[in-house]
Amino acid sequence: MQSSLLTTLLLPLALGVIMFGLGLGLTLDDFRRVARYPRAVLLGLFLQTGVLPWVAFALALLFRLSPELAVGLMLLAASPGGATANIYSHLAHGDVALNITLTAINSLLCLATLPVILNLSLEYFLGAGQYVPPPVRKIIEVAVIIVLPVAIGMAVRRFAPGFAARMEKPVRLLSALVLALLIVAAVVQAWSTLLAWFAVVGLACLLFNLASMGVGYAAPLALRLPKRQAVAIAMEIGIHNGTLAIFIALSVLGNAAMSVPAAVYSLLMFFTAAAFAWWAARAPAATAAPAGNG
Repeated sequence: MQSSLLTTLLLPLALGVIMFGLGLGLTLDDFRRVARYPRAVLLGLFLQTGVLPWVAFALALLFRLSPELAVGLMLLAASPGGATANIYSHLAHGDVALNITLTAINSLLCLATLPVILNLSLEYFLGAGQYVPPPVRKIIEVAVIIVLPVAIGMAVRRFAPGFAARMEKPVRLLSALVLALLIVAAVVQAWSTLLAWFAVVGLACLLFNLASMGVGYAAPLALRLPKRQAVAIAMEIGIHNGTLAIFIALSVLGNAAMSVPAAVYSLLMFFTAAAFAWWAARAPAATAAPAGNG
């Protein structure tokens, strides 16, 4: 998945518009609640940085991936959640404020964790480490795409609550439409890559995706956190920033093979996350704990 008009302009623009719409449904109280009950944030960060890299490592060994593909899978595991996680969480009635909080913190945290995990992976699988600079520019891009539009949307809600309320349903419909278009565009763009590499790394990527979402959903429920937070964490750690992983593989490491797991994963996650969102949105509301818990 090389950079294209889709990934460099249309996708960020569409996500920015949708994040503005999500901001229309958020208030500062949503984020204060997350701060008052930090278990969900700490759990999400632990699963992202302390569990997923080991899952990816185990899958790389289990499927006996080539060194380049193994490093690519580890790079994907070390990447933070993607912006589309917020959209899927919104459609699945998850805690979007928690998603945005986790995305922001994870993106900053990966400035330290991603180079370490990637360097250790290079040493283990290829026998030679390589200095990997923190992806500062990409983190700034995440902030521009996610945090800024959300802040503007929240300001509009604060000063024009009637308009924000009227836009809630159209924004949800727009989110679903944009995701459908992104899926079609991603399939068209990555079709040749998927056909060429799916037999080699596709099953490993699919299992990594399912394990990420499964652990992200089951662990919060096991700790008796609200279902909305479980949905948010599942989406956050199940939808990785594949664009960041591809950028590092191509532009920093200069190795196209290392970008393949992120390209395949980025396509698969559209469908698995959509299926999970459809199921979560239709699950009985009574299964959720009160929003203030956790």
